[in-house]
Amino acid sequence: MILQQFFNENYNKKIIHDILLTKKERGKGKKITMKPSIYGLTLDQLIAWMAEKGHKKSRALQVWDWLYRKRAMDFPVMDDVNSDCIEVLQDYFVIQTLQEHCRQEATDGTIKFLFKLADNHLIETVLMKHKFGLSVCVTTQVGCNMGCSFCASGLLMKERDLSSAEIVEQIMKVQHYLDERQQGELVSHIVVMGIGEPLDNFESLTNFLRIVQHHKGLAIGPRHITVSTSGLADKIVEFIDTGLSVNLAISLHAPNNEQRVQIMKINRAFPIEKIMQSVDYYLENTNRKITLEYILLKNINDQREHALQLAELIGDRRQRVNVNLIPYNPVEEHAHFQRSAKETMLLFYDVLKKQGIRCGIRLEHGGDIDAACGQLRSKQLKQGK
Repeated sequence: MILQQFFNENYNKKIIHDILLTKKERGKGKKITMKPSIYGLTLDQLIAWMAEKGHKKSRALQVWDWLYRKRAMDFPVMDDVNSDCIEVLQDYFVIQTLQEHCRQEATDGTIKFLFKLADNHLIETVLMKHKFGLSVCVTTQVGCNMGCSFCASGLLMKERDLSSAEIVEQIMKVQHYLDERQQGELVSHIVVMGIGEPLDNFESLTNFLRIVQHHKGLAIGPRHITVSTSGLADKIVEFIDTGLSVNLAISLHAPNNEQRVQIMKINRAFPIEKIMQSVDYYLENTNRKITLEYILLKNINDQREHALQLAELIGDRRQRVNVNLIPYNPVEEHAHFQRSAKETMLLFYDVLKKQGIRCGIRLEHGGDIDAACGQLRSKQLKQGK
């Protein structure tokens, strides 16, 4: 019962068909069964599932501790969990499903991982060093259908959603890498800004957030987690209603509908008026500030009049709105989009500040590797690797 509920909540029909049921093993002509990762269970789900199997809550807490505090990578190493429990866990679950396909390391310490999923799809995960700690940027979908004209993620259309287990495992893979360095480092922050639109994979996203926030596990607090969306206004409202209380960032990238629809197709369904209504709902129902993300594109959205329009759009919300100005990472396939000059970015920033807008220019990470979201994955697939 609990396991079926877990499948229903965490896997769409394509994932169930491709991963959870049986499929023919390539080249061998025999059927194999792909077990789900236990990382997809919340603690409450794990407790309920183990109760169905005749094990006490205390046993479930032991397993949870092994997964997230001791960070076991296989069930048999859980040496204080009895053998019957280990056996039943192995019958129904695995821990790891992702494999590291390749890795890029930048001189500033940024590391981009390309992971292979159980069905051979590739996803990106990025580790970034900050003064305040270590953050990980996770992917939520294989490909993206939002159609942002300047973005490397959208070069390859969405194949499927990730399960919550696959999103959690990205954090755990990076943490295992840090553990191997033996420097006592812990992932302290999460940004859900990788490949895909997080709110288009709503159930997996919310389950993932509940798992990583739990105080008996990774204990990454809501103020240390940011979810970025391209502006699915109805889903923003639904997300706020979950009460998960994480930070929210909206990819605006233009101060008016005429320009925004040219670079973000999603604006046809959710124009700026609807987005700002969802911003107001967020401000009314939380005690948080909200971030508007704005990629500066040379001679497209980076002029003085654009900054003034953006300030007017924010209006009397300015005390609780932060504008994150983002230098563009050029993508070969989108050569008509170029990075704004440093002087232009500083002028845009200065205009906003003089209008009383809270803003900053994002500190760049990984400038000497394939830094743009989706860029490494796209290159690897193009090269047939």
